[in-house]
Amino acid sequence: MRTVNLIVTLAALLGAVSPVVGKAKTPDPAECEVCIKVLETIDDTIPKDEKTSKTSIEEAIGKYCASSELGQKEKKMCYYMDPIKRNIAHPFSLKMPKDRVCKRLKKDNEDICNVKYAVKVAKDSSAKDVSKLRVKALKAILNDRGVDCNGCLEKADYVKQVMDTAHMDL
Repeated sequence: MRTVNLIVTLAALLGAVSPVVGKAKTPDPAECEVCIKVLETIDDTIPKDEKTSKTSIEEAIGKYCASSELGQKEKKMCYYMDPIKRNIAHPFSLKMPKDRVCKRLKKDNEDICNVKYAVKVAKDSSAKDVSKLRVKALKAILNDRGVDCNGCLEKADYVKQVMDTAHMDL
């Protein structure tokens, strides 16, 4: 009798836990986007015959990061990547996909995947499209445009302000 109760309890416990374990978190499409773009750009600068050489990969990272034509996000990524060139070069030389390299680097430094590009709004987008964005993204758009939204309390206020300043987007 005890074994039957134990089996029933165990089955109930597994039934309650399995739906929680079965759900996978949907990946964020913008996760590690700057890291992936930087690594792909560095990969394009390395000659084919030197793509497996760790020293040539480290030199390419240094050369890329020394460039004066980098944007703010790329400079920030170089700030994180410069001290760990060796850790980047090893999986890079094994031809590991760039997204996997970035996720591996994320284990050592969370900030690598937290650098993201600003959300862009198309000029022909309607208020309905803009209203689908989160308030955090709307605030970021207004901040990039250099606009303060004084008196904005609700999401509709931010959407209206974004639509009113659409001409300011570069």
